[in-house]
Amino acid sequence: MQHQTKEKVYRTELTPVSFLERSASIFPDKIAIVTGDRQYTYREFAERVFRLASQLRHIGLHKHDRVAFLCPNTSALLEAHFAVPVAGGTLVAVNSRLNALEIDYILKHSGARFLFVDSELAPQVEPLALDGMQVIRIDDTGAPEDPYEVFLAEGAPEPVVSWLEDEEEPLSINYTSGTTGRPKGGVYTYRGAYLNAMAQVIELGLNAHSVYLWTLPMFHCNGWCFTWAVTAVGGTHVCLRKIDPELIWDLFESEGITHYNGAPTVQILLVNHPKAHRLDQQITVTIGGAPPSPTLLDRIKELNFRPIHAYGLTETYGPYTVCEWHAEWDDLPIAEQARLLARQGQGNIAAGGLRVVDEQMNDVPRDGSTMGEVVMQGNVVMKGYLKIPERPLWRLRVVGFTLVILQSAITTGTLSYVIAKRTSSFLAARISQRSKWNKLWPNILRCWSVPLSRSQMRSGGSVPRHLSP
Repeated sequence: MQHQTKEKVYRTELTPVSFLERSASIFPDKIAIVTGDRQYTYREFAERVFRLASQLRHIGLHKHDRVAFLCPNTSALLEAHFAVPVAGGTLVAVNSRLNALEIDYILKHSGARFLFVDSELAPQVEPLALDGMQVIRIDDTGAPEDPYEVFLAEGAPEPVVSWLEDEEEPLSINYTSGTTGRPKGGVYTYRGAYLNAMAQVIELGLNAHSVYLWTLPMFHCNGWCFTWAVTAVGGTHVCLRKIDPELIWDLFESEGITHYNGAPTVQILLVNHPKAHRLDQQITVTIGGAPPSPTLLDRIKELNFRPIHAYGLTETYGPYTVCEWHAEWDDLPIAEQARLLARQGQGNIAAGGLRVVDEQMNDVPRDGSTMGEVVMQGNVVMKGYLKIPERPLWRLRVVGFTLVILQSAITTGTLSYVIAKRTSSFLAARISQRSKWNKLWPNILRCWSVPLSRSQMRSGGSVPRHLSP
């Protein structure tokens, strides 16, 4: 990507697009993407991105125009994470598990002018009135006649001149689940995406030898920024259209997977599969959402997985806090290890402040029992909600997320730090039979928050009887 002349020699605007430029320059012949029986080198990855970007401009994209993608975890969606910002547009990766009405709302609310849709998901948009929107089908074959490949072929493989002027411009819009009403579009900036991607590189130990398996949806917080993080180090992306435990175990071996991410439910599917066995190479797995049980943690370690527990929100580019594991904990009983792993209360290396506050926004005591709300600010908090007026930070509790937690503190040597013990797993009450994950985990039920008394929270957050199924 060619940059316009800058006034300050000591500053360039942070953009994750630069990760691809660098890796394509350093590792041009290294495999960047594996998708089915196809592979793309970093040189080819960059050329495809530039073709997509230049063709988007050719068909009329203007700065900050919204470009929507409705796809599984394919190379096309990965390419979009670079090509759309290269072109100067704003990416809207749409949740592929939504129904037609929900997709329609997001397309209209975001103001998308372009829609790329995987042919497998095309029935979800067929009922929609897409007047005024340019629609490009993706067959995900890589064949010359694939409409997406035709679109790329019409573009130029050379870098385009960057339109980026400020790293706080919008890079993408990620929609919440809409549990408490209509989905809200969290606006991610170039700066935030760059910094959280770098944080994932550091926290997970990504490097040029890393091979990342896409078990986590790319539409979810832009794949927790791993779309950019893996590319930053010149690692290899292994695309996966759907969760298939048998295929995943095959890929662990055939592709030499080193990292993947997923909720405990994904881990349960994998560790209980007939093909599950201890691997020669260790795989780092980031577990989001509820912490793994002692039984699951024990099984994960038996299989030579290194678990990292993280927590975040759509509003925080995905992972915001992490459990920083201490080597001496390896000798503790597995139940104690699980208890410690569940306390992922430290902000990642790029995150700003995380506080637990009372109703007056005062920090709660560090006594291990006082209940409060978690509030966040800093580098990896979204810029705001699309089409919702800017509000003070504390207002995010009203218009965005509210999470009830317990706070506890532990001291190791002379270092004292606070760990926010999430209790959202306790709050997973049976409020609705409709889940944002219903196609993958039909028995998981959606919740936002449940009003529990302090005694209920301290006793483990048992669900009130009237909320049980």
